[in-house]
Amino acid sequence: MTVAAVASLAALGLTGVADAATVNYVALGDSYSSGVGAGSYLDSSSCKRSANAYPELYTKASGASLSFQACSGAKTSDVLNNQVGALSSSTTLVSISVGGNDAGFSSVMEDCILGGDSGCKTAVTNAETYVNNTLPGLLDNVYSTIRSKAPNAEVVVLGYPHFYKIGGSCSVGLSDTSRGYINGGADALDTVIKREANAAGFTFADVRSVFTGHEICSGSAWLHSVTYPVDESYHPTATGQSSGYYATFKSAI
Repeated sequence: MTVAAVASLAALGLTGVADAATVNYVALGDSYSSGVGAGSYLDSSSCKRSANAYPELYTKASGASLSFQACSGAKTSDVLNNQVGALSSSTTLVSISVGGNDAGFSSVMEDCILGGDSGCKTAVTNAETYVNNTLPGLLDNVYSTIRSKAPNAEVVVLGYPHFYKIGGSCSVGLSDTSRGYINGGADALDTVIKREANAAGFTFADVRSVFTGHEICSGSAWLHSVTYPVDESYHPTATGQSSGYYATFKSAI
């Protein structure tokens, strides 16, 4: 492309169009990146990769090439064993959300639903102990592997939202006390993820602020409460992916 052409594109604010073709994007991680809960699944696999997930939305908007590796249920070990093989020196952009399954997210929610406030507090406290003591090393291993396999890539690490609006519109289900414990667990998880991502030189994209006012019990939720299929419970809706995760990801890169 000539200098004059680049200048013309810049004047029109279109340089991103010219650059998009050079973006080789790999989306890693768990169900929050694969798009569980957002519908329009791309195949019949248990990974439940959605056409409404933020990696697909970014790719459609930018024209970047996408290797969509994120998979429902993925832990840090699954990222290392099954996903990072898609990375290379030609990878220019990586996104990842991981850590919630390592910390036993689904078990915590089950204990909170069945165990009352006391059982919920115990479950969240145990998860936070794991997050603070064990998860940092697991994340460090994942992040260092990403950097070694994709040395030229910009890496964006996305966190997790608060699930509940405390004092919200829900009149049944968990108490506000248990909802507060769960939100506190999300804060503990995001704190560790942010610290380890920053230590690796990666960008941490915090989705909590954009989901504020759109938690479960808000009356305008971007997250499913208990739903069917049950694996979509406590996951972003299509709007949660587009207005929450995609908007945050786009702002971070």
